[in-house]
Amino acid sequence: MASYKHPCKYCGKLIAPDSNFCPFCTQENPLGPIRCPVCRYPLEDGAKVCGHCGISLWITCESCGKETFLGDKCSNCSAPIVIICPNQRCRTLQSPANKNCIRCGEPLR
Repeated sequence: MASYKHPCKYCGKLIAPDSNFCPFCTQENPLGPIRCPVCRYPLEDGAKVCGHCGISLWITCESCGKETFLGDKCSNCSAPIVIICPNQRCRTLQSPANKNCIRCGEPLR
């Protein structure tokens, strides 16, 4: 039986039906519902806050200054979405979805 490809919900290119990542745009969960980047709770389109963990799902991109979904890349300019740890001795680049720094444990918010 043939395995039909499905469009990625982010870039629209056809991908295998069991894909966990899109091989073209590299987005996670390209076929299923959009999920919270922190707790993986399924989200409705246009949600501003996760209904499960309460994290704000939108952030201002440092590169283009436009509001974008809290993911790996800006939906406007495709720049990586990262923040710098506020600890002056650490300054580690990481995902803004983390609550604490992955290196020193300092709160990021």
